[in-house]
Amino acid sequence: MAITKGIDVLVAQAMAEVKTYSVAEVKARLGAADLQIVDIRDVRELEREGTVPGCFNAPRGMLEFWVDPASPYYKPVFGDESKEFVLFCGAGWRSALATKALQDMGMTNVAHIDGGFTAWAQQGAPVETYEQHKARRHSKA
Repeated sequence: MAITKGIDVLVAQAMAEVKTYSVAEVKARLGAADLQIVDIRDVRELEREGTVPGCFNAPRGMLEFWVDPASPYYKPVFGDESKEFVLFCGAGWRSALATKALQDMGMTNVAHIDGGFTAWAQQGAPVETYEQHKARRHSKA
């Protein structure tokens, strides 16, 4: 079976249809009540590289299930319509595709970070370790 639409095309199409923020734009909004940053990377990436302070981790493989209120895996954090959900991955490719998928599900309050976590860290934006992330997450439980 030949691939008729490669990943480059899929990502380019998604990028053309989703809202994209720069690292500086998101960094300026850190801690804002109307913002929920979502790390869609695998937990092994978080363990290795850390993450954005205050983010919620929703692995890419479960994202649509966690967003859909009809799913048995639904996470209420995604039901807050007063927030904008800004996704990121390692380089911005998975998050572009994921943002497009959530838009296709009907979400209008979703965007992603250009360049992903790689750009975030390279530009000196704040990072928390995976241990700090887990401690913060469990302190809210």
